[in-house]
Amino acid sequence: MYARHADPGFGARSGAKRRPRPRRAQTIWEGGMYTMEMIFSDEYPSTPPKCKFSPALFHPNIFKSGTVCLSIITVGGGWSACLTIKHVLIGIQALLDEPNTDEPAEPRASSMYLNDRSEYERVVRAHAASTSP
Repeated sequence: MYARHADPGFGARSGAKRRPRPRRAQTIWEGGMYTMEMIFSDEYPSTPPKCKFSPALFHPNIFKSGTVCLSIITVGGGWSACLTIKHVLIGIQALLDEPNTDEPAEPRASSMYLNDRSEYERVVRAHAASTSP
């Protein structure tokens, strides 16, 4: 994971000497390795970081650009300066397993999740297998 500040000269790489950790076990995302960038503005922590997967994941709440759509990282949504990066990561992890289909960012993934769950799970598992370390 790479954390980037709005100033291109400022950045921090977490876990530089450690391997990234795969997605947790016993989910359709199991076995995949996912890269997510967190971008912090100069107003952080008053404004939330922008979280973006690269490449984008096939998920109802992830835009085709890879940007995560989650209330706690939305300005005017559930963001609070007291939320930590840990809260954001736990929220994203929960969102992967339990999409919010009331506010989809990716209509095709949302429709498939609601109407053909087995096909949605097949697509996600195939993606996980293609990103396996």
